[in-house]
Amino acid sequence: MSDRAARRARLFAAVLLAAASGWPSAHQRPGRAEQPAASSSRDPSEIGPAAEPVETVEPQELEAAIGRGVAFLLGSQRADGSWGSADNTRGGVDIYAPPPGAHHAFRGAVTALCVAALVESLDTSPATTLAIDRGQSWLLDHLPDLRRATPDTLYNVWGHAYGIETLALLHRRATDADLQARLKNCIASQVELLERYESVDGGWGYYDFRIGSRKPAASPNSFTTATVLLALADARDLGVEVPDKLIERGLESIRRQTKPDRSYIYGEYLKYRPEHPVNLPGGSVGRSQACNAALRRFGDPTLTDAAIRTWLERIVARNGWLDMGRKKPIPHESWFAVAGYFFFYGHYYAAVCLDALPAADRPVLQDQIARIVLVIQEPNGCWWDYPFYDYHTQYGTAFAVRTLVRCRHGR
Repeated sequence: MSDRAARRARLFAAVLLAAASGWPSAHQRPGRAEQPAASSSRDPSEIGPAAEPVETVEPQELEAAIGRGVAFLLGSQRADGSWGSADNTRGGVDIYAPPPGAHHAFRGAVTALCVAALVESLDTSPATTLAIDRGQSWLLDHLPDLRRATPDTLYNVWGHAYGIETLALLHRRATDADLQARLKNCIASQVELLERYESVDGGWGYYDFRIGSRKPAASPNSFTTATVLLALADARDLGVEVPDKLIERGLESIRRQTKPDRSYIYGEYLKYRPEHPVNLPGGSVGRSQACNAALRRFGDPTLTDAAIRTWLERIVARNGWLDMGRKKPIPHESWFAVAGYFFFYGHYYAAVCLDALPAADRPVLQDQIARIVLVIQEPNGCWWDYPFYDYHTQYGTAFAVRTLVRCRHGR
């Protein structure tokens, strides 16, 4: 075995061990965890740090950043209409991605995110319109063929979820009845695939290291399940049939992973280690937003506006926990076992949660979230948080644009 192959094998073994045992790496210091709030009769999910005020974001500043992000996406679209590739490798620290199926999944999810960002930007220039149309054609041609890469790797669930979300946006954009029908049929196919790849426990995970069975025995992840549920809600809103049992099992999986303070367990395999750093507020801050968004979308009566606001304030006030993981090359190597790829994911779903609050409560939080994103835009107009083959600048930019769009006052 070559030195490079040996390094890759050792890294993969370490990732598998961490996934199986939940054991913190040497970089994590559980003793530095956030301390629980003092004893109080208040709901613990409504207690958290207050975010500092920031300077108001002027519309022209916001739109300029969105415009630079859109320009980057236009310039990085591939000739076939997709975004992202496996071309950029980093030797011994590339994430486990069995070819070709893992990269089919990555490209499907990233292309969907990029198309969604362009649609939501509201840029109607000919170049953007053409890029959306080309991306739409690629998604319609490729998403129906997306499957799991190997028995143990289910990255395809991300492609199905973000594919549905984007196809729903495209359906609302379309004016041609035949195109609308084709988009709706493709959404239905993705719902069927999500039902096929649902975990036997309910909900969705992206690894099946237990068995590798036909019906995945994957440990459901709280955030993956939340992402899928939000997509299924979009499908249902368009009149696509979504089995009630699929939604209820997913919601129940998230409920099983919900802690009293609205931290969420990373995955059900860690249910007996609720105080593992990744399951504490500092580790959950990038995931709680997606889980809150999904539970609110389905009307969970236990999730209050105050809890949603508390966690939005937390992602601003405790942003350092996410930022320390940004651009680190190994998943979960940072404090609270945070992985870099939760940075823009977390801020996007925080922006989604803004719509759950009364309109009068949004502007301050919109500016606070926008300020975080604006100051880290790269000189070429992109954003990225984790070195990930040649997908990271594309998905990072897509998430960032979609976040900033939701920070427009009065939207």
